Amino acid sequence: MTTEQWQKSIEAYEKLIFTICYQMVKDYHEAQNLTQETFLSAYTHRESCQIETVKPWLARIAANKAKDYLKSAYFRRERIEIIQEQTDTSPLPESICLQREAIEKMKEHILNLQEPYYMVSRMYFLEEKGIADIAKQLNRPQKTVQTQLYRSKKILREKMKKEEGKV
Repeated sequence: MTTEQWQKSIEAYEKLIFTICYQMVKDYHEAQNLTQETFLSAYTHRESCQIETVKPWLARIAANKAKDYLKSAYFRRERIEIIQEQTDTSPLPESICLQREAIEKMKEHILNLQEPYYMVSRMYFLEEKGIADIAKQLNRPQKTVQTQLYRSKKILREKMKKEEGKV
């Protein structure tokens, strides 16, 4: 293939090669880079191509370059970083403040519960103990502790709803 024929091939298939790369990698700038790599690779091996098979030959090189890119560690690392940025759910300062207020109100409501709900709620919510541990420490059956916890949650929910209504 002569230099003039090569130049005509580039002009004729540049958009096709870019489109192939872009459709595979879904990144405009990376598709431009892969298009350049395709033509560079094709240029270094141009003597092995017949003029009548240039189009499918270039398309195959472009597809292989895009596949190689998608398999690369660089691409996977970039994807992970993008996903992490998109899923960064750092709470805003306002929500942190509101959360702290809600926790403090909940603690206050728990400390104001009457027995048999007070000890069960305090141990479960504030001391973060399991139902089996609470039952063992209070010398109560687990089913009783579960029932008392269920009822205390209901009482606390009602108190929090009343609290919201006042605000």
